[in-house]
Amino acid sequence: MNKMYTYLLKLFCFLLIATCLQANALPLEKIKLPPGFTISLYAEKITNAREMALGSQGTLFVGSMRAGNVYAIINDPNNNQKKKVFIIAKELNSPVGVAYKDGALYVSAVNRILRFDDIEKRLSNPPVPIIVNDAFPDEKHHGWKFIAFGPDGWLYVPVGAPCNICLSSDPRFATIMRMKPDGKDLEIFAQGIRNTVGFDWDPKTKELWFTENGRDMMGNNIPPDELNHAPKKGLHFGYPFCHAAVIPDPEFGKQRTCEEFTPSTVQLGPHVAALGMRFYTGNKFPEPYRGKIFIAEHGSWNRSSPLGYRITVVDPDKPSPDNYQIFAEGWLQESKAWGRPADVLVMPDGSLLVSDDTAHAIYKISYQE
Repeated sequence: MNKMYTYLLKLFCFLLIATCLQANALPLEKIKLPPGFTISLYAEKITNAREMALGSQGTLFVGSMRAGNVYAIINDPNNNQKKKVFIIAKELNSPVGVAYKDGALYVSAVNRILRFDDIEKRLSNPPVPIIVNDAFPDEKHHGWKFIAFGPDGWLYVPVGAPCNICLSSDPRFATIMRMKPDGKDLEIFAQGIRNTVGFDWDPKTKELWFTENGRDMMGNNIPPDELNHAPKKGLHFGYPFCHAAVIPDPEFGKQRTCEEFTPSTVQLGPHVAALGMRFYTGNKFPEPYRGKIFIAEHGSWNRSSPLGYRITVVDPDKPSPDNYQIFAEGWLQESKAWGRPADVLVMPDGSLLVSDDTAHAIYKISYQE
């Protein structure tokens, strides 16, 4: 009788633990992908994971917003099936952006850009960061920054509008700026951009493309978020006077006309919060996806019917509503989100990583014929 009791007790404990583990597991089976694609967990417990960047030795660097941490992820040398995670910086001011160049990791922290030299050799003992430039505004409203190096070798740094809708006397707001890697020659590259948290360069033309989050409080369906194209310096994309190149702002629209500004390239879903975006430069996905733009849509925060929470894809050679398609969805279930995509990154093996700042995870999307 005692043996039977002990056996039943052990069985109960095992089932209880298994149930808890299953309850805590991320429901990746709910993610819908095109035929042949699979999604798996690449890394977990990456609190508030945002922008991703890859080091020359294969280290995945990940920024965060509210967590204040910067992470470095490598393969566990003792177990190829697991990842080893280092926190290389803590308590920074919304270090969303990470960019890697010449052995150094650049990190955005609202009003400044930091640099961690020789970082891949010092993951367990990271260096004191060098301040590259601290000439950015310290406004926290849209103050977090996605950063990236362009084909010209300059570091591109956006400065979002310090509000939902306003016209600031400070010309730095609502722009994409750029500077040399040493922080010098900081200048405005493009303006009239309410808030971009994702951009990349066409590998064929070397021209900049970026996502833009539309203003709030104009209703559920306007204005749309945007995918825009800036082939040269000096373009103005309309904010705060005009949205998506065709919608005058109710407050500022009488000051200037929409015809004065650079047209929107693709109108995305309204309030989908389009964040990280990358051109697919790998060769593992099927031909229809090669050279296309993959966009992480973080999801609406105050739309009466939630929208976004997905990965979409756009053909830059034929930018139209017909070529704006859903690639992966399922993070939103019955109007409740268990995850929110924040960035995408093409890996050397041709897979696509997706960061999730709500499920605190990094996913890997692969294709097998």
